[in-house]
Amino acid sequence: MNLISKLLGRDDTRSLTMDAPHPDSLLDRDAQGIIGRPIDRVEGPLKVSGRATYAAEYPAENLAYGVLVRATFGSGRITDVVTDVARSVPGVIDIVTDYPTFIRNPQQGGETKAPTQGVEKVDYFGEIVAIVVAETFEAAREAAQLVVVTHEPAKGAFVFEAHRTEAETPPPDQIPPRTEQGDVDTAMAQAAVAIDATYTTPSQNSAAMEPHASIAEWKEDGTLVLHGAYQMVASDQMQLAKALGVGVDKVRIIARYVGGGFGSKLGIAPESVAAAIAAKKLGRPVKVAMARQQVFDATVRRSNTEQRIRLGATADGKLTAIAHETLTSNLPGEDFFEPAGMGTHFAYAGENRLIDHKIVRLNWLLAGSMRAPGEAVGMLALESAMDELAERLGIDPIELRRRNEPGQDPEKEIPFSSRSLVACMDKGAELFGWADRKPRPASDRRGEWWHGVGMAAAVRSNMLQKSSASVELTPDGRAIVSTDMTDIGTGTYTILAQIAAETLGLPLDRVIVHLGDGAAPPAAGSGGSWGAGSSGSSVYLACEGIREKLAKAMDVSPDELTLKDARAIAANRAVDVTDLVGDGITVTGEIAPGKQEKLFNQASYGAHFAEVKVNAVTGEIRVERMLGVFTAGRILNAKTARSQCLGGMTFGIGGALSEELVHDPRNGKVVNRDLAEYHVPVNADVPQLDVHFLEERDIHANPIHAKGIGELGISGAGAAIANAVYNATGVRVRDFPITCDKLLEGLPD
Repeated sequence: MNLISKLLGRDDTRSLTMDAPHPDSLLDRDAQGIIGRPIDRVEGPLKVSGRATYAAEYPAENLAYGVLVRATFGSGRITDVVTDVARSVPGVIDIVTDYPTFIRNPQQGGETKAPTQGVEKVDYFGEIVAIVVAETFEAAREAAQLVVVTHEPAKGAFVFEAHRTEAETPPPDQIPPRTEQGDVDTAMAQAAVAIDATYTTPSQNSAAMEPHASIAEWKEDGTLVLHGAYQMVASDQMQLAKALGVGVDKVRIIARYVGGGFGSKLGIAPESVAAAIAAKKLGRPVKVAMARQQVFDATVRRSNTEQRIRLGATADGKLTAIAHETLTSNLPGEDFFEPAGMGTHFAYAGENRLIDHKIVRLNWLLAGSMRAPGEAVGMLALESAMDELAERLGIDPIELRRRNEPGQDPEKEIPFSSRSLVACMDKGAELFGWADRKPRPASDRRGEWWHGVGMAAAVRSNMLQKSSASVELTPDGRAIVSTDMTDIGTGTYTILAQIAAETLGLPLDRVIVHLGDGAAPPAAGSGGSWGAGSSGSSVYLACEGIREKLAKAMDVSPDELTLKDARAIAANRAVDVTDLVGDGITVTGEIAPGKQEKLFNQASYGAHFAEVKVNAVTGEIRVERMLGVFTAGRILNAKTARSQCLGGMTFGIGGALSEELVHDPRNGKVVNRDLAEYHVPVNADVPQLDVHFLEERDIHANPIHAKGIGELGISGAGAAIANAVYNATGVRVRDFPITCDKLLEGLPD
């Protein structure tokens, strides 16, 4: 080790807990001009050339292929798994049943407790009960179809409406199921104008492009290496270890590239444990790639909801009462509920408030987190109700929202860290041409088509999660970023490279980012729109630590140091970084939430505008154009941020107009379990979408001043479309999705 290395010390840790605002950020110096630019994805060439390796594509010697076997009944106890005929298929190696202790889907992001074990009792149609392993995928698939699962039937709950009166309050967790202040009933009775309406949304599927897949291989030292399609590597390793009954130090998940998740890959799914059990028993690697139908059957769904919205207002539009009461569904014993009232807590002022959630226990596929859990369907209802109230009052929908802008969090009575909802609505109105709209419904017919426009607000809570990353500045002047953070198509590789390049003064092509390996420092993972702010802050802190060491090597203070074009500049000197690093410098950055999240309401905001046309004969709906205006703190990359909003707005189109999982009322089976029958928006359904960002910094959120954006784009998007459909036709549909059959009878002559 040379003198510089001895002086600086090679390894160090820099930690920050967000107990205080962080007004000064190195990113504000903008010495390199890298942050915020619409830089192409650094891993893009690998993806478009097919060289980015996804979970099911890793090579392994002596690989066996597994196919999962599902239960073909909705509720009951397994009495036998008959495998004789299946074992006779040439190439079959084994059929692993172990059904009293086999895995039941434990899908929940961030969970570190042992998943629920034991599918001797089957709770939903499609639950995984066995795995067939063969020398070829084709043999395993054929044999899986020949496995017979016998059972004793049990009474199941398969119809939501039949059990809605049996709803129960879930136990309080991070999200309280009920909050109340004032007297909503009295305020509603005294209101000059009131809305009391019920909105329903169906079960939905994340429909990520990459199906769930795992390759499990046990090493000689007893360590399991699992290449999997997962969003949160650190917590998923804990889940998997506990499911298998081994120490967490014996499980390593690798998820370098993930082809979408939207929440469906937050926690481990059955294929991971099945592959690991089979690989252990056979003593060879096993690959399990779920078919699309199995993804629909046995991973996770967004819960259906029934939401009662009550709004009471004075004659001039001031809200006096807000109530948002939601029924969701989930399996017996599961605590997760779709928090539809999340945004309602702070979207608008109003002193009398009630937000309540209850669970209806059904023998349907497990319900869990799907993109913007809560706001995606909750804002669909709330913003539709606000539109109804605006019409009842005869007030412009934007003006109604402006009159109910809260000065602080109306429930917690704490200030907002930043809030730009009104600014987003005003800018959106200007860009969209809102002033030209025709307020009276069904007043704009052009040939066979009724035209209409609508708008809705978007709110999404911002969260910071504990996260860490190491950054190594090598002797040849490269920066190597390592963290188990994942990139699920959101641009993580690129923004982390940008942060490191900007703070260390390096060209972007001299930054290497390693993601998704459970052997690296544990990160927050991709979920809850916290990925960029959390993992980005940990990289930032590591780089800040390296800057301090470089400043020490130059014998100047860190504030005097400028890093640009791979040179350190201070005290009228310019030195190549390579002359300062010695044998290399490695610093680990660690960020953790602190008092700031309790002292301030942190959220991202936006406004959606949509124009639709509805066929006067068929009721067909076509979205003509959409605009989203958003604020989410510092925008780290204009291109990846815009892509996230475009994806969210597309989700909004699906939620408003087409997406619906259909459950068989006889057994709860998902009937439309592929992309032919589950109608996500396709290219022809999506018009030109426009996205506009307003400048913002949030010094209370994290040291890089960025806030979550991945789920903001979907929040309220569907409501803007629904409100536009009403403006076009005068038909208010409260049962989503809005399909032709729900419009036809009410269409104007």
